[in-house]
Amino acid sequence: MKQLTEKQIIENWENLMKLIEDTFDGERKEKLLAMYKYFEDRMSIAPASGKAHYHNAMVGGYVEHVLHVVNCSLKIKKLWEEDGATINFTDEELIFAGMHHDLGKVGDLEEDYYIPQDSEWHRKNQGSIFKHNPKLQYMSVTDRALFILQHFGIQMTEWEYIGLRLTDGMYEEANKTYYMNYNPDWSLKSNIAYILHQADMMATHIEGDEWNRLDEEANVKVATNMKKAVDTKKSDDSDRLKSKSADLFEELFGDK
Repeated sequence: MKQLTEKQIIENWENLMKLIEDTFDGERKEKLLAMYKYFEDRMSIAPASGKAHYHNAMVGGYVEHVLHVVNCSLKIKKLWEEDGATINFTDEELIFAGMHHDLGKVGDLEEDYYIPQDSEWHRKNQGSIFKHNPKLQYMSVTDRALFILQHFGIQMTEWEYIGLRLTDGMYEEANKTYYMNYNPDWSLKSNIAYILHQADMMATHIEGDEWNRLDEEANVKVATNMKKAVDTKKSDDSDRLKSKSADLFEELFGDK
């Protein structure tokens, strides 16, 4: 299972703050910094999901995932642009939406979204490392993200709203009417949502692959150690049997 060190958690947080400093300016930057300062203690250690077979279900997983999505979205946007796609949004808009698509996973103004799983059965049988906090009023992750941003007075452009709102693609049922409709006048008028959804999927699957590789390496290590232990036991048993046989032979046929 992947775990981040304290140093990695601190570095990820510093990289997130640098991203804000380098991307935004003016009043919006000040409000963003104020929001992140408010959530720093909780956000810096928040997981990105609750179950091992999802992605980044670990302390500090949220910030690492957000940085990963932003990085992937910029690369994918460049690929779309080079292949002739219409890009009618700025890098700032793309980064803003990518940074905040999962903001609701931080929780509300007082409570965490995820809390440690206290059921051994769920940890063992479902890979549930964290569980949803029952103290929270139910909201979708996206709705809570939008609520938090408006609480701190952080404005967004239409493309930022569309990108953030639709990053989860049709994994969120409420997005279906945006992606699937039969009126050309209602079709998405920017590629920002498609790019962000691809970036989120890309980051999520890469994180999942890394988690699985570490699990496989751990399982191989356990299996190797078990084999060594079995081989050692067999060798010890064989030595004891030989010694016992020699003692018995000596007792029966040795010099009297």
